[in-house]
Amino acid sequence: MDYKPVVVQRHAKPAPNKHNAESRHWRQFKHPVFVKEYAPVTSVHFSVSKPHRYAVTAATRVQIYAPRTQKVTKTISRFKDVARSGNIRQDGKLVVAGDDSGLIQIFDINSRAILRTLDSHKQPVHVTKFSPLDQTQVLSCSDDTTVRLWDVPSQTTITTFQDHTDYVRTGQVSPNNPNLILTGSYDATVRLLDARTGECEMVMGGSSGDGVKNAAPVEQVLMFPSGTVALSSAGPILRVWDLVAGGRCTRALSNHQKTITALSFNSTSSRLLTGGLDQMVKVYDVSSYSVVHTMRYPAPILCLAVSPDETHIAAGMSDGTLSVRRRQQKALEAKTSDLAAAAALRAGAYESFLGALPTIGQGHVKSKQKSKPIGDVNEFRVESKRKKRLKEYDRLLKNFKYSAALDSVLHQHVPPTTTFSLIQELIHRDGLRIALSGRDDVLLEPILRLLLKHVTDPRFGEMVCDVAGVVVEIYTPVLGQSPLIDTLFQRLRKKVSAELRFQQDLVKTKGALEMLFSSAVLTTIQ
Repeated sequence: MDYKPVVVQRHAKPAPNKHNAESRHWRQFKHPVFVKEYAPVTSVHFSVSKPHRYAVTAATRVQIYAPRTQKVTKTISRFKDVARSGNIRQDGKLVVAGDDSGLIQIFDINSRAILRTLDSHKQPVHVTKFSPLDQTQVLSCSDDTTVRLWDVPSQTTITTFQDHTDYVRTGQVSPNNPNLILTGSYDATVRLLDARTGECEMVMGGSSGDGVKNAAPVEQVLMFPSGTVALSSAGPILRVWDLVAGGRCTRALSNHQKTITALSFNSTSSRLLTGGLDQMVKVYDVSSYSVVHTMRYPAPILCLAVSPDETHIAAGMSDGTLSVRRRQQKALEAKTSDLAAAAALRAGAYESFLGALPTIGQGHVKSKQKSKPIGDVNEFRVESKRKKRLKEYDRLLKNFKYSAALDSVLHQHVPPTTTFSLIQELIHRDGLRIALSGRDDVLLEPILRLLLKHVTDPRFGEMVCDVAGVVVEIYTPVLGQSPLIDTLFQRLRKKVSAELRFQQDLVKTKGALEMLFSSAVLTTIQ
């Protein structure tokens, strides 16, 4: 089928109109917060689940920000090289990111522990994303020209695509089909891949024969929620592709002066935001692809994201600046976005005024908590159940503060069984060395006194030897710097030597007794 060449359209900048509703909406994003990183911000991603935390990737770390305070709540820095494409899973519990060594890691967002490691790529990985329809799958695109779809639980590759011939710097799993993948490459092509067949089903741009040729590398691709229309940016040109029509280019827009590096929809996908190296963000109405608003930034833009509740616009720039523009969500919008939660809050406020906190619904409330009817038969008052408070050392262990947890059980009032139970837990977590490292003479003293006190106790002797071995290994290079610590080590050495002599004497005594018993048995037999 022959297609007519597409003429690049240039839209004139809309005249400023203070009374324009569209303009007023985007002007509400004001009072931007600027956060300065020490390297370019290459990725920003909002969590779909509330409270819509967002992951910011810069240099060798991924930072998780709270949207209300704009403060860093978690920092993940366990990367061997420059980190790329920090992406939060739909449930807000996991983060996946790649790095320039080719390694992909999946982290628990709260504990920051590494849960899975995927290491088949040989060059930098610029794209790592969870599949929007299957939370157990991850998409990765690499400079080794391959695209991989991973099964997270087994840490294995489901499908590997090798159709591109240059760096693959952008990709996305279809929002309505987990088997379709849209990718863009520096070979100037956009490809639609099918994980079921492992083949490339559609080629757009490049030398695909559709009358449209991308002269520049493809920087970004984005697919509409319907999965029937795709967008791509190559240089300053934004192209619209009709996937139903076999990948035909229906529009080519040139409103940026330099390369477009970021594409993002608003919450309803009715507006498209594009960011470029010309320091501009353009807002398009997708019904006509006309520019309805323009925002200027202080540096070239590398990444862009809009929060799902459409209250934040975050942009990362090449000079290491993270800009977050905010707007106040109107009460009506808040009620519309979360009607059920608002209704529950209103019901709770009313019942609190009455002096009760019932759960009103159909049938009985299935709960282990006691409930008694008040007023209507469908109303119940649920008695509050006090939450069990954790011990200090349990709380510190839960937060992975191993050294502080060990310090909390070294007091005199803590029974030794508790102290050594915590040490056993640290051994199981491979955290004993972490807990014992980095101590000065003041913090090391209670450890050595604990070992001195219980080295001869048969209940804890074996564990004391394990701990003592780690302590000696860590602190041997600094012996001689503290008279107190040297004295405690000498006392421990003497006590261990005395215990060894005592054990040798016991063995000799045991042997002598066995000989006497044997002689007595022989005498009795004779």
